[in-house]
Amino acid sequence: MRFADTDPLNRTRFPIDEWSLVETEFGTDDQGRTETLFAVGNGYLGLRGNVEEGRDGHMHGTFVNGFHETWPIRHAEEAFGFARVGQTIVNAPDTKVIRLYIDDEPLVMTEAEILAYERRLDFRTGALSRSVEWRTPSGKRVLITSRRLTSFTDRHLGLIDYEVELLDADAAITISSQILNRQDGRDEYRSGVAEDPGGFDPRKAEMFIDRVLQPRVKRHGDGRYVLGYQTTNSGMAIAVGAQHWIETESSYSESGSIGDDLAKHIYKIAGKRGEPVRITKAVSYHTARKVPARELVDRCDRTLDRAAELGVARIFQDQREWLDDFWTRSDVEVAGQPLLQQAIRWNLFQLAQATARTDGGGVAAKGVSGSGYGGHYFWDSEIYVMPFLTYTAPIVARNVLRFRQKMLDAARARAAELNQLGALFPWRTINGQESSAYYAAGTAQYHIDADISYALMQYIAATGDEDFLARGAIDILVETARMWEDLGFWRTNADDVFHIHGVTGPDEYTTVVNDNLYTNVMARANLEAAAKAVDDLQVHQPIEYRKLVERLSVTPAEVAGWRRAGAHMHIPFDPQLGVHPQDSAFLEKELWDLEHTPDDRRPLLLHYHPLVIYRFQVLKQADVVLALFLQGHRFTTEQKLADFEYYDPLTTGDSTLSAVVQSIIAAEVGYHELALRYFRAALFVDLADLHHNAADGVHVASTGGVWGALAFGFGGFRDHGGKFTFDPRLPDGWDSLVYRVTLHGTRVRVTLEHDAIAFEIEQGEATDVSVRGTAVHVAPGEAVRVPLDDQGPRMVGSPTMRDMAGSRRADGTLLTASIPTLSLDVDEEDSPIPVD
Repeated sequence: MRFADTDPLNRTRFPIDEWSLVETEFGTDDQGRTETLFAVGNGYLGLRGNVEEGRDGHMHGTFVNGFHETWPIRHAEEAFGFARVGQTIVNAPDTKVIRLYIDDEPLVMTEAEILAYERRLDFRTGALSRSVEWRTPSGKRVLITSRRLTSFTDRHLGLIDYEVELLDADAAITISSQILNRQDGRDEYRSGVAEDPGGFDPRKAEMFIDRVLQPRVKRHGDGRYVLGYQTTNSGMAIAVGAQHWIETESSYSESGSIGDDLAKHIYKIAGKRGEPVRITKAVSYHTARKVPARELVDRCDRTLDRAAELGVARIFQDQREWLDDFWTRSDVEVAGQPLLQQAIRWNLFQLAQATARTDGGGVAAKGVSGSGYGGHYFWDSEIYVMPFLTYTAPIVARNVLRFRQKMLDAARARAAELNQLGALFPWRTINGQESSAYYAAGTAQYHIDADISYALMQYIAATGDEDFLARGAIDILVETARMWEDLGFWRTNADDVFHIHGVTGPDEYTTVVNDNLYTNVMARANLEAAAKAVDDLQVHQPIEYRKLVERLSVTPAEVAGWRRAGAHMHIPFDPQLGVHPQDSAFLEKELWDLEHTPDDRRPLLLHYHPLVIYRFQVLKQADVVLALFLQGHRFTTEQKLADFEYYDPLTTGDSTLSAVVQSIIAAEVGYHELALRYFRAALFVDLADLHHNAADGVHVASTGGVWGALAFGFGGFRDHGGKFTFDPRLPDGWDSLVYRVTLHGTRVRVTLEHDAIAFEIEQGEATDVSVRGTAVHVAPGEAVRVPLDDQGPRMVGSPTMRDMAGSRRADGTLLTASIPTLSLDVDEEDSPIPVD
């Protein structure tokens, strides 16, 4: 596991500021990471943190949620039902480019003499600002300041303010503001548009070879430039527009040109010392699946017209007001921990940037901050991001669920292709079709059906939005329940038992197994939720129930079948070891000795063939432990402790999804030091680039998990079926923890201290919660303080593989640990080593 026990950042370069990420030195060797860290986005439109001057950079990226190209997946070995069409997010035309020349000398950040530098991503204003003092080759000092945002109030709008001031001498200033199609076009500084991903890494996006964006429209006049395109294969359309304004007392001229892949607006200014030159560039992006580019051009015009009417000051003011509301609902405060506070707020701000204006779209694994994972949507959204949205921004959560609801027809088709009834949601997708070429760790993860259903029912329980369920979202529960009942089968011995075979759980280092615990536990919850929802609909909304019956032909016998399958679901348990096996054969394998695996062989998926990994007890990410969290009310305290102690030493942490869940359960069972270490590891996943791929974009699921680790882990909050309970675990060294949860429209402020937990209603009506089994009524205007005897059990250290010394399986064989044979300069480990 990649821990961040000490401060992982250089605080000379990145000073601590609780409300901003600040950079005081421009780095040339980690531009990929900082482009991600300083990206701005609103859930629809994302601009990577490239410098405006446009020459330097790891990956110049502009991304629009869901705007993608398709391509045929060519399998070396074909088989029926394999995914056929790949989908990859497109690098949209880049409007960030503003090139600066002083006396015809270009500003190139990696080569320039920089006298002073600061870049700041402000979490309260939602703006990326930069200040650079540059000494030109001729010795003139120039101050460049800029601000950039993507609007939370108008998702199609971005704004760049760029100001140049000559500090000590007059000079000729040339500013070339551009729109550049980096996906297909070429410019005079970069030979190509596709950037080498640097070797094999399945986490990176696929590369395009042929032209992606076909020109359809180009138009300019009065400082406005608009380009329209249609993708070659997917047929999607995009229009990109930019409007320019200049403010200066100096004399200037302006000119422009436009081509298929490059538009330029050029200002030539007779610059005077002490007279600022300010360029404002409003940009607009519109995309659609079926609307032609020419109509999207009209939409860009309207967006830019509104921006002109509002003015720069109002746009920045609206951004600040939106974020004021966001932080009122979402802020998490850790008193006396400024280092952690800054990182927490950066992570929460990334959640806003990835989700706020998805507006019926999905939440990609990298949001709109990079091209990692091809811009695909995974189960990450439902399990790691949706809880944050459900309890702080319910309307956004509803929109994400509507996105899955709109995908239902494609999921039905996919289920039929795999000879199943009901619906099977794609493992990874943009347009609703399965895009995972490796089925063992992709399509076989049927648990995504249960994950989506879980998120839906969590939203309903937390909001009381039964109308959303009744008016169509219930179809998700029905069709997924049908899939589970059809996929599983019955075995009769002394009792009837329902099994599910041939699936992959969350742990992608163990694939295509029988009775994966996580899958069975979540499928059981899915089946039970579907049966209850249909029964409740029949009783409380008979008209909607009749519509459901007409729409999906649901019968009482079918509903009874779901309930029976859930009640008899096989939940594997090994009494000899006292743990829940991850699957029916997992405990038969030997243990992978992670403690002695060289660091240069991590992550395992980049250094070992899947078949090597599959033969061992080794986890990419928490699997059983995740089930202990999501369905915690179905496990005893003793079972949680035993399972955590068994699986934690086997978990590599090669997935950024793992640390947050391990933190939550570590805190619950009493490994308080380990819980904090896991939390810190998740907190700095991207900020410190702990997984060495932050350049590909923000790990959005991990940022959602950070909120979960705070609220669910240390804050002890649980919601099982609408029962809101608290059993907190405040870390040693923290004075207090403050967070908010919105329950049925009531926002509750939770303040946790070492000797008490307090509740206060910030907005809404009275509500009822429970603290360690004691009912608590919270009314508006009156804070309720509940004394605490302790912060739960406390155990030092962490579970290790050597704790399993002498353990034997049910057949009497000894558990042993080894490492697969290593080559090169690594000592070979050919024989199993007993764990003792």
